[in-house]
Amino acid sequence: MVRGARCAPGAGTDVNATTPEGSASAARIPRHLAIVMDGNGRWAEQRHRPRSFGHRAGQKAVREAVEFCLRQRIEALTLFAFSSENWRRPQDEVGALMELFLKALDKETDELHGHGVRVRFVGDLTAFAEPLRQRMQAAMAKTAGNTALALNVCVNYGGRWDIAQAARRAAEAVARGELTADAIDERTLAPYLSLADLPPPDLFIRTGGEHRISNFLLWQIAYAELYFTDTLWPDVDQACLQRALDDYAGRQRRYGRTGAQVAQAS
Repeated sequence: MVRGARCAPGAGTDVNATTPEGSASAARIPRHLAIVMDGNGRWAEQRHRPRSFGHRAGQKAVREAVEFCLRQRIEALTLFAFSSENWRRPQDEVGALMELFLKALDKETDELHGHGVRVRFVGDLTAFAEPLRQRMQAAMAKTAGNTALALNVCVNYGGRWDIAQAARRAAEAVARGELTADAIDERTLAPYLSLADLPPPDLFIRTGGEHRISNFLLWQIAYAELYFTDTLWPDVDQACLQRALDDYAGRQRRYGRTGAQVAQAS
């Protein structure tokens, strides 16, 4: 089911009183949350500021999302930070984003590490400049042993790229004699995809009012619940995320079964 909503910043849920045991959605907390962080540019334009100003403002919402997932004991958070199509944007905006990534890595990695967050960058990292790649690798190495939250940041990522690189890796396994072509199916291809070590996303959230998947985790969100909000990403706070979880808690996930079958099994 797809639903739309508007999450007014600071409105609705009393986040400070929310705990995994006490929230309305305590019995239905998703293990893995995936978010398309949309609306930074429009947020800045509404304030007559350059789009880069919106991207900087969006960092606060990232921190809110991380803190929310830690509070709710969600296992994994996957953020769509920079798609393979985003290189088509104006060069000054792309340059500002790259600079923002560098500064964020320098500033945030130690704090994330202190909270037990494992950071992983997902996508074709070869397109980035060497200084940025080095910082990405350093952040991943430093936090590799953390278990409180798996934070996956998708950069230069596309769902079609992900499936294609998985198919290529499977073909290489066939060439090495480790796999036969007729053995390739959903089960044998899945380990070659990004995030194969994590449960698939249970809840997909897109901010900014657009109702599209935009080539994000195409394989992984096959059975995810979809939630769309008009709220622009810099305005997203923990109350907004709680509304999404409360909505998710009221849904029945059937996976091809009837509602009666699900009710009988529960």
